[in-house]
Amino acid sequence: MSTTEIPALTEAELKLLQALVYQECGMHFDDRRTPFLQDRLLRRLKECQLDSFYSYYRLLISQQGKQELSRLLENLTVNETSFFRNKAQLDLFQKDVLDDVLRRKQERRDYSLRIWSAGCSTGQEPYTIAMQVADAMSYYYLRNPLPFESPVPKPMVPAPWRVEILASDINYSVLRAAQEGSYSEHQMAGVDYGYRLRYFDKMGDRYAVKKNVKELVHFDFHNLKTEYLPQRNDIIFCRNVMMYFDEAEQKRLVEKFYRCLNPLGYMFVGHAESLLGLTDRFQMVHRNSGTAYQRIEAKA
Repeated sequence: MSTTEIPALTEAELKLLQALVYQECGMHFDDRRTPFLQDRLLRRLKECQLDSFYSYYRLLISQQGKQELSRLLENLTVNETSFFRNKAQLDLFQKDVLDDVLRRKQERRDYSLRIWSAGCSTGQEPYTIAMQVADAMSYYYLRNPLPFESPVPKPMVPAPWRVEILASDINYSVLRAAQEGSYSEHQMAGVDYGYRLRYFDKMGDRYAVKKNVKELVHFDFHNLKTEYLPQRNDIIFCRNVMMYFDEAEQKRLVEKFYRCLNPLGYMFVGHAESLLGLTDRFQMVHRNSGTAYQRIEAKA
């Protein structure tokens, strides 16, 4: 294809490609977001040096096109993220939700905490969660001392607790950046001095997440469209992801999240997102402008 010749995307081709994307990952492109989809399709078409959108579609559904399909899906996510995004929500997570979960678990002598960051992008969200969990555990044990002496120096997660933060995304390139855990001054804008000091090492003009924080987070590829999703989570973060889906797919996803949570587990969605109208299996928890949803247990 010459650079001057830009093939027209017909209505039929657009519908085929929209249906394929929806089937693969649940992303829905309505009229408002169609120009964005067209732009991304054109970029990939040029990259593959194909002369029509139909031939590009044929490539995507072929055995050889699997890699190109995952490249296209990567190009369709915006991956906008930051440390300590939506402070009111994170305050609710740290002060109320974690306190409730830790207290209930300690009463049952269950010392495992499992949190899933779904759609983790370049890692700022799961690392924020890890730092907040470490802080919350310190505060918790100031008020509720352990029945034995803590070793010196104090570990980030006091024994006998085990903390696992699973962070997943559909985009391999952002997962690689997240695993590296190195951020520019601009990316660190939301991180105050105390957090920088405790949880990062300054490396030239960048900030590297400390090893003991990284050890709490496990990154993995997940497509939320599939049924094989991480189970037995105490808390799930899925913020600014559901907006990519239509209502039918959102309802299916919320149902999956319900099954992926432990009894009375919590879920956080984006500031502009809501579970109202999608499900009656969660109750809203709202404090000081922060909102979360708690799983409702069926009465015996």
